[in-house]
Amino acid sequence: MYPLKFKNIYYEKVWGGRDLARFRDNLPDGNIGESWDVACHPHGMSIISNGEFKDTRLDDLIKQKGEGLIGKKISKNRFQILIKILNTRGKLSVQVHPNDEYAKRVENEMGKNEVWYVMDAFEDANLIVGLKKKCTQEKLRKAIEDGNLEDCMNKVPIKKGETYFIKSGLIHTICEGAIIVEIQQNSDTTYRVYDYNRGRELHIEKALEAIDFNLKGEKSTGLKVEKDDFSKTYLCLGKDFSLELYEVNSNFFEKSDAERFYIFTCVEGRGKIAYESGVEHIKKGDSIFIPASLGAYRIEGKMKLLKSYIPDIEKVEQEILREVRK
Repeated sequence: MYPLKFKNIYYEKVWGGRDLARFRDNLPDGNIGESWDVACHPHGMSIISNGEFKDTRLDDLIKQKGEGLIGKKISKNRFQILIKILNTRGKLSVQVHPNDEYAKRVENEMGKNEVWYVMDAFEDANLIVGLKKKCTQEKLRKAIEDGNLEDCMNKVPIKKGETYFIKSGLIHTICEGAIIVEIQQNSDTTYRVYDYNRGRELHIEKALEAIDFNLKGEKSTGLKVEKDDFSKTYLCLGKDFSLELYEVNSNFFEKSDAERFYIFTCVEGRGKIAYESGVEHIKKGDSIFIPASLGAYRIEGKMKLLKSYIPDIEKVEQEILREVRK
């Protein structure tokens, strides 16, 4: 096996823009709102773009290579992560994602936890994450009916490099002027609460049932560990995914994990991944899949990389403790 790259899957959106062309040379016409970069879902399937398995569907390669690709501890029945890059030149709908229990019961689908990394934020860029204090279901319903929904919501200015964990049940949206890397559960279930009079279907009753009024939207600062040639920040750790940020000054060395795959997404700079049989280059906007059976690899360059994977939580916690215990 070798590090896999994928063809970008683009989706035009009413709120999309052209900003992905800042680092992509294959952007199709139209207002592109989403690029699905690692996907194994009925609504979008990644196709490998490099090496021996070029033009192979990801789901077909999983069937073919099994544990050697995804790892001994990862389910072969359902790929669990979806990685997107979003570009907003208008507001997304105000929305909420259900948790696993609700989504399985009502939609026969998984729920959706997700984490946002702000790849770029232009002037006056904002997110809406959660509700203001003392907002009840009744107050929220009244605000929706009166068209005053944003008065109830927690609006926060954002900067490049920030991270926000969007837990299922948290009402949210991305406002104008951002490029966001989104790592999420492999689900496409979204309930729109308000859509700025754009005429798309709303799901108000389901949304009101799915919203967790106790959740707060907060920036994730993480835990940063400095090394000689790079730093690593643990940004998010949960049952569905783990997210870490590597800031690489020259290089670092790692090994794949026979239990699970890794995905690196470059959010700044460029470099390469050298492994036993060759080299794969990576630049801003690229995602690259590290198979469970790859073995040792070395990442070289000056760049920032997001590393996402499905964790063994206890193992990651022990790794963090080894870093801080003296």
